[in-house]
Parts: sequence; C-alpha cells; structure tokens
Amino acid sequence: MSALQDSLKAQGVHTLIAQFTDLHGVARGKFVPLNQLDLLLRDGVGFAGPSIWGTGLPRTGPRSEYYGRGDVLSARALPWMPGYARVVCDGFVAGEPFGACPRQVMKRQTARLAERGWVLRTGIEPEFFLLRKTADGYAPVDPRDQLLKPSYDLKSLPRQREFLKELGDGLTACGLDVFQADHEDAHGQYELNFHHADALTSADHLMLFKMAAHELAEQHGMVFSMMPKPFANQPGSGMHFHVSMWDGASSAGSTKGAKCVFDDDGSDDGDLSPLAHHFIAGVLHHSAALCALAAPTVNSYKRLTVGESISGTTWAPAYIAHGPNNRTALVRTLRGRFEWRVPDASANPYLATAAMIAAGLDGIDRQLKLSAPCTEDLFKLSLTDIRLRGFSVLPQSLNEAIDALQADEVIADALGDTLCDQFCQLKRDEWMEYARHVSGWEMARYGAMF
Repeated sequence: MSALQDSLKAQGVHTLIAQFTDLHGVARGKFVPLNQLDLLLRDGVGFAGPSIWGTGLPRTGPRSEYYGRGDVLSARALPWMPGYARVVCDGFVAGEPFGACPRQVMKRQTARLAERGWVLRTGIEPEFFLLRKTADGYAPVDPRDQLLKPSYDLKSLPRQREFLKELGDGLTACGLDVFQADHEDAHGQYELNFHHADALTSADHLMLFKMAAHELAEQHGMVFSMMPKPFANQPGSGMHFHVSMWDGASSAGSTKGAKCVFDDDGSDDGDLSPLAHHFIAGVLHHSAALCALAAPTVNSYKRLTVGESISGTTWAPAYIAHGPNNRTALVRTLRGRFEWRVPDASANPYLATAAMIAAGLDGIDRQLKLSAPCTEDLFKLSLTDIRLRGFSVLPQSLNEAIDALQADEVIADALGDTLCDQFCQLKRDEWMEYARHVSGWEMARYGAMF
C-alpha cells in the first residue's frame, strides 16, 4: 500500500475520510491520518455499532464494534477539501462482512449476477434543490427563480454556475464522467449527470456526489437538499436509474469486448431482449415492495401521488406500467436498457440497487412475462381508464410500502433479516410520528371550524 500512500501524499493528502453509508443513505465516517492507510485497508477503523442507524448491534460484547474496512480502489483526493481523500468502507463485525451494511447487502446481489457472468451497469440521475434558510423554513436560494415553467431555464442556471462548475470539476477529478447539468422543473431545482458505471461504483459515485454537493453548497452559503418534495406546489426530486446488463464485462465493470444482454441482438426496432423482458417483469412484479427502498420517507409519497402536479411538470410515476420512451410509466424502455423511475432523491443507492437486482433476478428465474407496453400519457387518463387498462397503483404512503416490503419474501430476503427488521421498524416509527403530528394545515382548516 506504500505506492498508494505515496501517491496520495504527493497530491497533498494528509488525512483520509473513512466513509460508510448508513441505513438512511447518509454518509458517515471519521478522519484517519494518512499514515494509518494500511490499517484502514487491512483491519478497518472502529465505530460504536449501536451509534449507527440500522445496525441493530448490542451495546456490549465483541459484536458491539463496527469496523469500516476501506476499499483500496475507491481512494480519491478531494479537490473541494484540499488535504483530504475519501476511502469507501465496507462494514465488518467480528472479522466478518456485516450483513446489515448497505454496501455489503448490494455486494451480495452483484455477486449473484457475477455467478452467471453478468455485470449490471447503472446511471443514476440525482435531482436536488439549492435552498436558503428562512424564518418559516426553507426557500429556493435564488429569489428571482420564479418562472411558471422553469425547466431548462437559462436565466436562473447561470446564477449557480460557480457552484455547478466547482461540483462538476471536483467530481471529474475524482473519476466521475460528468457530462451535463441543468435547471429542473421546480424553482431552485437542478440536476447533474454523470455516465454509467458498474452498479457498485455507480452507488459509490452517488454518495461522493452528495458529499461534494453538501460541502460546496455550504461554502457558497446555500443548503443542498435531496428532500423528495420540499414544496407542495412544485415537482419533487427523482433519482432515476438507467439500467443495463452485460455478459463478459470485467469485474471493474468495463464493457470492452462485452455483450449487452438487454439488447435484442442489434435489431433496428429497438426491442429489448427476452432476458431484459423477464428482468423488467420482475421489477414490475415487486414494485410495491421496491417502493419502500426507492421512496423511503414520509415525504416521498407527496411526490408519488396520483394526478397532475400543481405547478410545472411531474415525471413521478404512480402506476405500475412500462412503455417505450414513456416517461409517465414506472419503467421507461429504451434500446438495450431501461429507466427505473420510482427512486427519489432520498433513496439509499445501495439498498435500492440491491432490491432491484433481486427483483430482476426473480423475474429471470421464474421467466415472468412482461405485460403489454403502454404508449399512452398515463397522467392524462382518469382513474376509471387506469382501472380498465389493468394498471395497479403504487403504494400511496410509506406505511403501505412497508406493508408490501414485509409481505415480499424475495425483497426481504435480499436485505437480510437484520437490515430488513431495522429498516421496517425505523420506518414504522417515522410513519407513526408523522401520523401523530398536528400540522399547520390542520389547525388552519379545523381550528375554529366546529
């Protein structure tokens, strides 16, 4: 490891950020001196297990210690934090991979693909808000960002050019292939895109994006938010997954000389392969349970509502359907890949990906048939029309989604007993706290009504 240590030192690095991801998809970790790199990569650095969301570890005994063991390939100097390098960690307990570590959960599923010679690649598209703190909560950081249809606004976008350039340049220096940024459909909402990678690397990249964006926004006096729907009268933030699968790709995800097994042998009509059909059928079949991982907050279901958005354009799916280049469907099919449109910006990328893989493999193993494609604009159909066409509705609350997850053996098994139990309990508590909360809307409507 001396070569890596020497390389980081030559880049001015004096401190490592040993970073892991908790159940909620939040980056956690500690600072470690560069001269402890070998320890971080060999044994890992220790954390009090019960202090981490979702571990379920005891307060005493050998299993109370959680170790973050660094992935040597992930070490990157951070341009926005000179002197610091981030190292992604896997969770270990008592010397063994910890089953409730989200990254370990995902690695179990990618290993199932590898046994068949397949590598899954994902392109994750994070949408986010740039906000300012106000006396009443939060508001878009740019008070002039008020267009009725703000998508691709080239008045507001340039006002954030310094932040977006620093973010893009920093991520590019860390190995992400950043290729565009735009203003999204809500006031104060943006999206930054980086190209596909193998699924594990893609999730690691998403976490690095969040770390960079939080830090740079703070430096600019802003609040970076991946809350799914911060404003009732504006569209929410999605985190769409573009998904393809490859045979013969390298373990690092390189597709050189590999075959895309989701592509139907190069046909001109853009059809997906039978294997892709089975995989997508599995995703659709398990969509209710997947919702719990892809839309994991109370606020998520303010985005996944049936009907039109009050303002702007909503692209959040509400119905379990698929269709060619159909952005109103849950799955949008494209040549050699599909776009999974349920995930929102609060999703843990490791858990959402792991669950999606488990659903897709179940579809393949059971040879599930894909329903007829939908070419209609689902947002324009009445609920009667939706029922006549046989489309099911996604869970409309976090509580419903947790019910679906607990009833779905395939997805629950993919998470593992500990993580599934911890996730469901924490989310039930979140729902109960929300259900008991008396909002300002309730006081205004009912306070003097009776």
